[in-house]
Amino acid sequence: MDEQQQGQVTTPTAPAAVVELLGRDGRATLVQRVTRWPVRIGRSPACDIVLDDAHLAAEHAELHLAPAGGVRLRLLPSRNGGHVGKQRLAGGDEAPLPAGGAFQLAGCLLRLRTSADMLAPEHLLIVDKTRHWALVPLLLLGMLFFQWLDRWSAVDPDARWVDYASPLLAPLALVLGWAGLWSLASQLFQHRFPFTTHLRRALVVIVAMQLLEWLLPAVAYAFSWPRLMALEALSMPIAAALLIAWHARLVWPGAHRTLNGGLAVLLLLGLGLQAAGRQEQQHTFGPPYLASLPPPVLRIAPTQPPQALIESLKPLKAELARQAHKDSEGAGEDDSGE
Repeated sequence: MDEQQQGQVTTPTAPAAVVELLGRDGRATLVQRVTRWPVRIGRSPACDIVLDDAHLAAEHAELHLAPAGGVRLRLLPSRNGGHVGKQRLAGGDEAPLPAGGAFQLAGCLLRLRTSADMLAPEHLLIVDKTRHWALVPLLLLGMLFFQWLDRWSAVDPDARWVDYASPLLAPLALVLGWAGLWSLASQLFQHRFPFTTHLRRALVVIVAMQLLEWLLPAVAYAFSWPRLMALEALSMPIAAALLIAWHARLVWPGAHRTLNGGLAVLLLLGLGLQAAGRQEQQHTFGPPYLASLPPPVLRIAPTQPPQALIESLKPLKAELARQAHKDSEGAGEDDSGE
């Protein structure tokens, strides 16, 4: 009895373990439970861990429990050998497995996980909220309606129906392709293809931007707030940044803070460059005037006498005179050079 107890103390305890075959993204594509030690790995059905890879020998390697604890990898005779970290192993070589249990046999990246290893924290499962089935079709119709309205206001009344085809179909194809590309990214990183979710998010932002494009001029005209049109130039880059961040949160939920910070820096840089490029204009953002006016019935601000317009233009007199003098000097220099 004493001899049996002594043997149990000196023999290392066999931990519960699994061997994982890892893909290129580091995810386990195959998990096989270890039922006994030592663990033989290869293509032969007689092995404990059977892998279907033509670059492996029938019996390629073994995993052994070390007397002092830990696990050691021993390579059996093979043509392609293996690696532990940066150490190259050939037939007959041995090496202890590092923390994390990663090792490579030929072209197979493997990992040993035992009951003694600390498990990674449980990932949060992102489940999309159930949306009404008609939301996406309604958003699509809204986008197409605004596209038709823009085209209708730009063409002659007797325009043919084919004149509307490209302005309607091209944005539709673009938004479907956009949602498809983000869905492929989700498939690559999250192993799911949420096309409807990405399409809905894109349509929400697009329809909101189209609605804002029609409301801003009407409100600016109604209340005589020309500076309100600055939001039109600011809304496009801000909406684009928010849309990308919204898509990225679905693709890389664990890195949304880093992505949001990077997008915010790029947004500020882009707005700064836009403002620097328009220093000579009267309005840094937004158009200097409305190209088309809404119906007079929408006018809420009180009317102003013509004298008020003349007084508001007086500060431009000096600037126009300076620019005219500069242009005349440039013309004089060109004439003298000839």
